[in-house]
Amino acid sequence: MSILTDTVGDSWTLTKRALIHWQREPMTPVAGILFSFMFMLLFGFLFGGAMQVPGGGDYLDFVVPGILGMSMMFGLEATMLNVVQDKSAGLADRFRAMPMSRSAVVGGRAVADVLDSGLNLVALVGCGLLIGWRFDASPAEFAAALGLLVLLRMSMIWVGIFLGVMIDSPDATALVQILVFPLGFVSSVFVPTATMPDWLAPIADWNPLSATVAAVRELLASPGTGGDAWPVEHATLLAVGWPIVITFVFGVLAVRGYQRLGR
Repeated sequence: MSILTDTVGDSWTLTKRALIHWQREPMTPVAGILFSFMFMLLFGFLFGGAMQVPGGGDYLDFVVPGILGMSMMFGLEATMLNVVQDKSAGLADRFRAMPMSRSAVVGGRAVADVLDSGLNLVALVGCGLLIGWRFDASPAEFAAALGLLVLLRMSMIWVGIFLGVMIDSPDATALVQILVFPLGFVSSVFVPTATMPDWLAPIADWNPLSATVAAVRELLASPGTGGDAWPVEHATLLAVGWPIVITFVFGVLAVRGYQRLGR
């Protein structure tokens, strides 16, 4: 019990460290919000006029839930960069030399990024409503949709921590960021997967991001929902299942990777 209490206390201490860092450098989280808001404006208004949503409906109402999901997935880059910067600055070595739980380091990072993603999500929902995004959902359905988005972000946090632990050079993070982009676009974020080539559509359907986005659209009664593929018909099941599997796998790998640093 004492070990658990100490781990929770140490994790909270490191969470507060991250929150203070954002308070002193607010442009970092603000830049993430502006990046996603730019996509809302770009696809909602610039490309939206040329997009046809299956079954009809406004493209802005279709694409905003997708961009909310994409922002949760791309959050793994911020997590990865923070971990790599801590390693490069020698903070990871100092943490290991201090009388504190090693699991607390990754735990504090995870809690801080969950709080950051929650604020990010609230800001983006506000931006979407401001530019005309509308949906038809009860408060419970809306809360469930936000919960699925946060669940996806939580799983991506562990992917980001694992990648940050494995990467030795800050320059190598650019390569990972390039590889993350295709994962975001080969999905149902911007277009229905039924419009993709036959060989590409199944890949996009099984993308964890597509599952979360499809489930959120279903909860919010957004246009373009539904489909014949199994992953589309069971989107809510996958929207819960994928993050649990990813969190378990990469959570274990991230903690083990951090504990092996410096050996």
